[in-house]
Formats: sequence, structure tokens, C-alpha cells
Amino acid sequence: MPISAPRFRLLAAVLLCLSSGCQERARATKAPRPRRAPPLQLTRSRLLTLPAPEAAGGAAYVSAASGLVRVGDWLHVVADDSLSLASFPLQGEGPGLWVRLFPGELPRDAADRKAVKPDLEALCLVEGLASAPQGALLAVPSGSAPARMRGALIPLEADGRLGGAVREVDFSGLYARLARELGPVNVEGAAWVGKHLWLLNRGNSDEGADAVVMIAGEGFARALEAGVPPGPELVRDVKRWKLGRTRSVRLSFSDAAPLPDGRVVFTAAAEDTHGPYADGAVVGSAVGMLARDGTPLWLEHVEGKVKLEGVTARVEQGRLHLWLVSDADDSSVVAPLFELTLDDPPPSSSPGR
Repeated sequence: MPISAPRFRLLAAVLLCLSSGCQERARATKAPRPRRAPPLQLTRSRLLTLPAPEAAGGAAYVSAASGLVRVGDWLHVVADDSLSLASFPLQGEGPGLWVRLFPGELPRDAADRKAVKPDLEALCLVEGLASAPQGALLAVPSGSAPARMRGALIPLEADGRLGGAVREVDFSGLYARLARELGPVNVEGAAWVGKHLWLLNRGNSDEGADAVVMIAGEGFARALEAGVPPGPELVRDVKRWKLGRTRSVRLSFSDAAPLPDGRVVFTAAAEDTHGPYADGAVVGSAVGMLARDGTPLWLEHVEGKVKLEGVTARVEQGRLHLWLVSDADDSSVVAPLFELTLDDPPPSSSPGR
């Protein structure tokens, strides 16, 4: 049966949309503005020092801390300029320890190192895997360059320590789909929430979009178990958001941490840059909360020009306890661990600055 002209035009439009990736499918929605209140005050609890450097001649500390997860009495940290993961005891200031994720060595020169680093920007806890009965950590790359597509799965022991063989995870197929949906990919946060893996894209570029991407958890887990790359068909939903500005610089997602009821704590940083690859001057950060459907509930500024890049959270005695790490974009600076305790939930944000 011949196709009428109107139906033909509709079919052509659909095919064009599919082939182009439909980057403009949905406009970004604005998140709640911060309240007119003093900014949140962070408490520095320790520095992320280590007994030995990751590689000979390197520094014995974490500098570019970018993802954080608490498991039991351990805090696990990924750094975006490293081939290893660092673990620290929750209590005290004892030095941490390195666990190698990828073989090889990174160049000492900052520019050369940046060009080839895996750029692990997020870390999350994965449970329910037969091959990791005590759970596992998933280290997630940013995807902001071709060399930044490989992540890692690290099994855990019952007490939260790292244990078992590390497995590489190829994110390239999944990120190709995100590039069609969002434009520049720069994944900075990850959280396993219910039946989905949430990835938070940082839109800190002229063409980028801050977004919450929901990935089918069962399919992703099957890919991990089978040792195959998670595919683009696992993307279930993409929600774009505008988080506002700090001192005229755009706030963008920088990490995520799930809570037992399905809400997700997030951090956001305001960095004066025009692309996901280049660093820029940091003017501030914020902490916020996402609802179970990915909608931002509230957002509060943090005191000082700190670039928060990692967060893990617990609800303790009716209050929200956060541990956070920052990245100074300077390899000579030791990354600090901060703590912050808030009422849960804090007062709803109202229109402000």
C-alpha cells in the first residue's frame, strides 16, 4: 500500500531523529534555587595520605580525589589521575593503601598524564552479583575522551575491604549512546538505586548538559557477570537539569551517593571552563538531593572555593551524615576528607539568589 505524503514526512522525521541521536529531545529543567541562608560549613577530618607512592618517584597521597564510597568501616577513593584505588579506615588518621586497577605507569608530566589517564571520576557499590557475593565497587570513567572509556569492577570482602581479582569494564558502547543523547559526555557521578544504575553527567562545557541517566540495572549486572561491555540499549531514561550558578559560573554535577529509601545525595561544582577536558578556576561547590525519580529536591552552597568531587552518605539517628572529598587540580596538594551533618531532610529550598 502506498504511503501518503504526510505519513512519508513523519516517517522521514523519525528516521532523521534516530540517525542524529535527537540531542535536543528535551529541554533542561531548572533545579530549586539555594535558600537565602549561610553556606554549609565543612569539617576537615583528615588528609588522604598513603604509606608509599602509587609508583616510584610519585607522591604518597591522593591528590585528584574524584569518587568516594563507604563500605563498613572503610572509605574507598578513586582519583582521576591514577591507575589505582585507595582505601582508608573510617576512623582515625592512619594511612590508606593502594589497590592496582590497571597495569602500566602514567607519565609524570602533567600534560602527558592527562592525555592518557583513564579518568576514573565516579565510584559506586554494586550488590547482587553471583561472582561478588559480598558486593563490589564499580569505578566509572568520565568518557570525556577516547582514552577515558574503561572502568573497573573490584570485589569486596565481608568487612568492606577490597578482595578478589579486578575486572576491566568497557563503557565505550554505552557512552556512544549518551553522546547521541547529550552531546559531550563527562560522567562524574554513579549510584546504584533500586533497579537502576544512575550516571550523573557533568555539563561543564559550552555544549554539555547536566543530566541524570538511568541504566537498566539487571542488564548491566548481566553484562558485568558475563564480562561483556554494557550496551547502549540499557539506557532507560535521561533527565536534563540546570543547577544554577555560583558567582556567575555554572554549577554542574560532580558525584552521587544513594540512600536506602531511593533518594540520592549529589555534589555539584562551579568551574570556569568551556569544555569537559580543560580545567578552570573553581569558584565554589554545592550539595543537594535527588528524589527517587531523579528530580532535584534541594541544593545548598558550601563555604569556600572548594571543588567537591566525591560524596558518600548515611542516615544516622535521623540525621544525614556526609563524607566528601575534593580535587584541587594541583598534584602538589593532598586531597582532604570532609564531613558534614545535616537534618534529614533539611528545610525545602525557596527562590533565592
